[in-house]
Amino acid sequence: MAWYTADVTYTTDRDKLAAVRPAHRDYLRGLAEQGIVVAAGPWADDLGGFVVYQVEDRDQLDAIIAEDPYTTEGVAAKRDVREWDIRMGKWAGQ
Repeated sequence: MAWYTADVTYTTDRDKLAAVRPAHRDYLRGLAEQGIVVAAGPWADDLGGFVVYQVEDRDQLDAIIAEDPYTTEGVAAKRDVREWDIRMGKWAGQ
């Protein structure tokens, strides 16, 4: 299993963000129930958010991100994805 983080910058269209947010949260909630999303939430300034994923590989992650309502509806203006090599804490070694 591999760990990835996604740092997302939202569109400046606040109405679109508000309209799509419930579907996005439902989508991530389903992934969290499967153990794929282990942490997620908006930044305190609500200009973006951060997600931690545990997946088989980058191909699986790309498929998951492609189906995210923030992707399909154009809410994610930018997304920086990085593989994360966790060395300490409760997720290390999982």
